[in-house]
Formats: sequence, C-alpha cells, structure tokens
Amino acid sequence: MKKANGKHHQHKNAYVVSVNMGYGHERAAYGLRDLAYDGIITANAYPGIPAKDKKLWADSRKLYETISRMKPIPVIGDMLFDVMDKMQRIAPFYPRRDLSAPNMQIRQTYYFIENLGLCKHLIDKLAKNPKPLICTFFMPAFAAEVYDYPEDIYLVVCDADMARAWAPRDPKKSRIKYFAPNGRVRERLILYGVKAENIYLTGFPIPKEVIGGPEGLIIKKDLLSRLCNLDPNGIFMNKYVNTLEAELGPGTCPIRRTHPLTLTFAIGGAGAQSKLALDVLHSLRLKIKKNAMNMRLVAGTKKDLLLKFQDAVKDMGLSKNLDKNLFIDYYPDRHSYFIEFSKILRKTDILWTKPSELSFYCGAGLPIIMAPSIGSQEQFNRIWLKMVGGGVAQSDPKYTNEWLFDWINSGGLARMAWNGYIEAPTHGSYRIESIITGEKVELEKLPMIV
Repeated sequence: MKKANGKHHQHKNAYVVSVNMGYGHERAAYGLRDLAYDGIITANAYPGIPAKDKKLWADSRKLYETISRMKPIPVIGDMLFDVMDKMQRIAPFYPRRDLSAPNMQIRQTYYFIENLGLCKHLIDKLAKNPKPLICTFFMPAFAAEVYDYPEDIYLVVCDADMARAWAPRDPKKSRIKYFAPNGRVRERLILYGVKAENIYLTGFPIPKEVIGGPEGLIIKKDLLSRLCNLDPNGIFMNKYVNTLEAELGPGTCPIRRTHPLTLTFAIGGAGAQSKLALDVLHSLRLKIKKNAMNMRLVAGTKKDLLLKFQDAVKDMGLSKNLDKNLFIDYYPDRHSYFIEFSKILRKTDILWTKPSELSFYCGAGLPIIMAPSIGSQEQFNRIWLKMVGGGVAQSDPKYTNEWLFDWINSGGLARMAWNGYIEAPTHGSYRIESIITGEKVELEKLPMIV
C-alpha cells in the first residue's frame, strides 16, 4: 500500500466482532471498522441473537457494571469488587514461568460455549460466508475455534497486560492469532502457552481519523496545536526545538495557538467516575466562569449522567457557560459516541480518565491524567502509561485549579504529550489492516512498542 495522505482505505473483507460491555472492546472494534464487512457485529446484541444467548450476556454485563459503580463506596464496594476482580486478576509476571494451565474462569468460559451453546448461533451464521474473523473479546474467538470456523481467527487484546482468560484452554494447540498492543502482552501470551508465530505486535487500533494516514498528518498537526496550550511559557519547546522540528518539520516553532486550553474528562462505560468528574468541575469552576479554559464532561451513552451533570452545572452557577466553554457530551447510541469522541480528542489538550484502553491514546500525543484504577488490568495499564512517560496519576481533585496549572506552566504536560507520541504505538489500525489484507503499509513513525 502506498502512502495515503491521511485518507481512509476501506478493505471490508473481514468480520469484526465486539461486545457491548463497557467501551473498551467496542472502541478497539471501531478503530478497525474499515475492515468490517457489513459493519461491526456486537456479539451480545446482533440482530437475531437467540434469547438465551442475550440473557447470558446481559446478566454478566449487569453484574460487572453494577459492581463497578459500587467500587467507590467505602468497604462494601471494595469488598464486592475484590471478589469479582480476583476471578480476572493478572498473575505477577516475574518470575517467568509456565502459566498455560487453565483456571476457573477459562473452564467457566468453555462451559458456556460447549454446554450452553453461547455464540454458536453467531459462528454458524458467519460460517455461511466465511471471512477472516477479528474479535475484540475472547468469548467469540474461543467459540469460533470450538465450532470449527473455516477461516482465520484473530483476537485483539485491549489492555497493556492480560489475564489468563484471554488465552484458550489449550493454547499450545490453538490456531487463534493475536494482535498485541504492546510488548508486555506479547510476552504474557507466550507465558500462557500461545505460540510465538501466532502473535503480531501491532499496537492498539487507534481510529484512523485521529492519526491521518501512515504519515500521521493529523496527529502531527494536532500535536503542534496541543503543545502551544500545554507549554505557554515555552519551557519544553525552547529546550527541544531542534528535536521537534526534526520530527514535525522545519519551521515548526514558534507554534500558534488554535484553540483554548481544553480538558476532557472521559467517564468509563460503567459510569463509576461521575463524582470525581464533578469534584474536578467544582475546582475549576472559577476558571471556566472567566473563560480561561474549556472543559468537556464525556457522559457517553449514559442518560442518567447527562441529567446529573446538567443539575450540577446549574448548582455551580455555570449554566451560562454551557455549550460555550463547558460541554456535556452525551450520545443516544454507542456508534454516535465513538464517531464524536474522535472529534473531541482532536480538540482536547489533556485527557483525564481511568487507565482503561484509553491509556493507548497517549500515542496520539494526548497527555493522560489517570483517575483511580478499576480492576487488575487497569493497574497494569497505569504501569505501562508511566513507563512510556505519557501519563501521570491525578493529584487531589479538590485542588485541580492549582496543581493542573503548575503542571502546564512548567511544561510538564507538554513533555508527556511528546513522550506518548514518540514512545507509544500509534499505527495499530494500519498494521492490523496490512496483516488482514496482505498489503504493505509504509509507516513513517515506528515507535518502540514496549
């Protein structure tokens, strides 16, 4: 494939299968939508799904979201979440050892597939017109192998490390191939017994419209604009002007400001960070009133969050700022949410979120402020994000109005934006597309995939 000048190339010759559980699995699928024959398939909500399958999926999703929302509740929330998290907990990586033996969660997964027939209807349906199958959750991929799906089966890992549940029952004999977002996932899969030749180190599939082709035309343009807001005193840019111009082009500096400083707080699919978001908003309310910055509260598809945020905005006396420099981003469906979220990111300077799959978006030059982790996998995302230098743990949200601007005025967040862009994988969607289509993609940016 020749260089693409930022344009999308659509090769709709694979099935892309996701699940509606949080946002992470669907976010990965959205980044691969150019490959999706007849659109992205949601394994737990596709047209014609058997009632028994729908109920099994719904029960597990409700349990996860309910317990996730209870996590901030002292004592009881922690106890309930700990019980659930232990089932999904990622074992320590060191010392390196054989971790291929199936655990309770694996046995439970295969019980649902083999004894209750979960996903059989979907796999049989797809097998009538077989194409390469790309899954962003392990259940459909395992089912495809159990039911002898006649084409290649791929599984996209959505976090910086992964539990044993993501590797099949007998990994040494499995034909499932993996798209690993970073080097740790590749090494972890090998410990789980997956054959090295079945692992592709690609990076997470960040949407193409955030990247701008193999050359990264959009990401470079947006990063320049972002650095202007994140380094108002020029401390970072003056020190690294030669490095910036070598990567982003001669004449890059000085940079002109194209939009107001914008902080985006992204709420996870379970909605557990809503109180934290309002604490941050309260701390920044005077700066917002003075039009000193923009803030976006991403409620996603949660109507209850929209109403909660609207009430809070009114109580804080910020109604006049709504839809001017204070935005509540709510969408009636998940497809609209993912489309619009990419647009939001391009106008965002700082992304505040829990260390979910959004951790990988530091590769798009977005400095990430990390909210408290929810779940074992997010602890590992947190470690990875710190390793690449693209994110930092939040300080006390009540004093955001103080420490956030210290980090900006010192050039610290500009440095994080640059570190993420340089060190984290960016072109995952293009690499995966090249593997599926067999067409070579020339990538100007080949970051170290840690």
